Amino acid sequence: MRIVCIGGGPAGLYFGLLMKKLDPNHRVTVVERNRPYDTFGWGVVFSDATMDNMREWDRETADAIEVAFNHWDDIELSFKGRTIRSGGHGFVGIGRKKLLNILQHRCEQLGVELVFETESGGDDDYPDADLVIASDGINSKVRNKYAEVFEPDIVTRPNRYIWLGTTLLVDAFTFLFEKTEHGWFQAHVYKFDDQTTTFIVETPESVWQAEGLDQATSDESIAFCERLFAAHLKGHRLLSNARHLDPLKRGAAWLNFARVRCKHWHHFNGRSHVVLMGDAVHTAHFAIGSGTKLALEDAIELTRLFRDQPGAAIGDVLEQYQAAREVDVLRLQNAAWNAMEWFEVVGTRYCDQLPPDQFMYSMLTRSQRISHENLRLRDASWLEGYERWFAAQASVPAAADARPPSPMFTPFTLRGVTFANRVVVSPMAMYSADDGVPNDFHLVHFGARALGGAALLFTEMTCPSADARISEGCAGLWNDAQRDAWKRIVDFVHERSGAKMGLQLGHAGRKGATRRPWEEGGDEAPIAKPWPLLSPSAIAYAPQLPLPREMTRADMQRITADFVAAARRGAEAGFDILELHCAHGYLLSCFLSPLANRRTDAYGGSIENRARYPLEVFAALRAVWPADRPISVRLSCHDWHPGGNTADDAVAIARLFKAAGADLIDCSSGQVVADQQPVYGRMWQTPFADRIRNEVGIPTMAVGAIFEADHVNMIIAAGRADLCAVARPHLADPAWTLHEAARIGQEELVWPEQYRRSRLQYETNLRRARA
Repeated sequence: MRIVCIGGGPAGLYFGLLMKKLDPNHRVTVVERNRPYDTFGWGVVFSDATMDNMREWDRETADAIEVAFNHWDDIELSFKGRTIRSGGHGFVGIGRKKLLNILQHRCEQLGVELVFETESGGDDDYPDADLVIASDGINSKVRNKYAEVFEPDIVTRPNRYIWLGTTLLVDAFTFLFEKTEHGWFQAHVYKFDDQTTTFIVETPESVWQAEGLDQATSDESIAFCERLFAAHLKGHRLLSNARHLDPLKRGAAWLNFARVRCKHWHHFNGRSHVVLMGDAVHTAHFAIGSGTKLALEDAIELTRLFRDQPGAAIGDVLEQYQAAREVDVLRLQNAAWNAMEWFEVVGTRYCDQLPPDQFMYSMLTRSQRISHENLRLRDASWLEGYERWFAAQASVPAAADARPPSPMFTPFTLRGVTFANRVVVSPMAMYSADDGVPNDFHLVHFGARALGGAALLFTEMTCPSADARISEGCAGLWNDAQRDAWKRIVDFVHERSGAKMGLQLGHAGRKGATRRPWEEGGDEAPIAKPWPLLSPSAIAYAPQLPLPREMTRADMQRITADFVAAARRGAEAGFDILELHCAHGYLLSCFLSPLANRRTDAYGGSIENRARYPLEVFAALRAVWPADRPISVRLSCHDWHPGGNTADDAVAIARLFKAAGADLIDCSSGQVVADQQPVYGRMWQTPFADRIRNEVGIPTMAVGAIFEADHVNMIIAAGRADLCAVARPHLADPAWTLHEAARIGQEELVWPEQYRRSRLQYETNLRRARA
């Protein structure tokens, strides 16, 4: 093949040399605009796994890099006067210039033609090429030329950063945090040769502007950073080699990261096949240092496909290349995105809120690629020390010679109620009550899960009136018979386990009078004779459902009184905590959402107005609910629909409920409109709990695709939430909490006396399976 690589970065050079090595008859040219053996930037980072991959494909290149690279295992944090270090992380650092020099030299050895100081005009400059590799970087001319084909999605992020170097030598990947009167700055610091260290300084745009750095020259910016990090630099200077930037242009030294993602990676221009590679097709934030890794692995994968399919059509190979790479790339980009967002909000969300030990844990797990148990594999000593510290914060003594409890198995107190651990059985509708009365099914359902180890069990949404139900099978608390049936269940849970019982009260609003999920038509089909529905505005949830009537002030007063009466009955039944359901498109949720609330009176319009009625209900409940028992509020923290509430609105609403006396925010999302478009994933709603907890300053409960102990431990240990509601796993396994404790070797959790004979066998089988 005739191959031309436009751009002499890691992707183009490495692909060129691999293809030339694969078949010396390939005619390969790499075109680079800079001078030979010249480059800009400082060090780059990639993982041990990438080095292993490179050894497999070209040992000569890998050996040359290995001689030149700096390897370290440790991550070190300097924060609030503390220095904390964790090991076992495995990074490789090398100067970008040195890396490119090695790749250039290897290309020359293999016979790759290197053309320097040439500004390529794009693929049209090479009409004889069979394959054009557009490895021309983040501002790719080729990608821009064929934008309608490649469909790039480019998002410019808000933080500002300046990429510098220093002669200060460090022996760990080091993170430094310093605060000025305007906010926090962080530095990402790592050594890449025996004389030089990369030193990236980052801060939010607002802080950057407040410090006047938008008006600073390059030299003035460097001087500012030297003053700010003087205690860490120990007399060493900060250096710039960005010779391509105008040193006198104000603010030009500070950059914004751009996340690049493309829908299509290749194109046939009528003569040549053109394919994007490296930063031209995808970028990953430097917070996890994987841009170079992605570029090198792009080159390896495309070479692999050509090797394994000799004679295959180029277009078919490129199609397979995208299919093979985009899953891995997306996974790593998502991790990089999580890490990037952590650094974007660290100053407002974590720096002032978290103590140094917890801040370190939060930083180590920021990408969500490193979990709690993965940290144990990397550095068991550090994690055990952190677990001991965390247990002490929860007033749990841990003997020096005993393993401390995992964070998920530490107690948590709200008002006068202490929960034995952080696991909650989430409210889940069972649709199995008889005229609102819970029955033997509910007794067995809650009893089994109470014996299964969870600290708190919430009822399904329990309705304060018959016309507040979702379906005819929903439980209620509008009469004393229902109260007494609930008391039977609460008493069993209290007498037979250490679990607490939570009562969730809610009104279905416009989503009422529907069938049970397993009945014909499902829960979005109306019952044969629906009762009249109410909502803040006369807008149906779905076309097939009845149109609700817009509520009057008299309706509001009547429903508030129903809530109050139900809360009184709940207190009499012995419930330990009350939750007001303001989520999922039910009545109070509709008041909060602009998608369902179009009122023009004092109960519509602004967030404060939309929250007025839910807050009136909350105040009425707080007035009658026992003072020593907490009240939580479940919110839909995102409507997942244009024009609806977002996380910003959820923060504002949570502040209002905190001011009203709420003790906990249960952070769910969606289900407000039928045509929502949520973004699902592992622990997908936890960011809402994290943000509200740390920005509003109120305890939170995380919920949503939390399905193993590792998730709970990571969420609780990082301070992202205080409780974790686990829903469907508890339906499949009533003893989920006990079983997860056994799986992670947490032997202190007490099993019910009647079941203890099975414990040894269960734990033994787990150990055998692990072995």
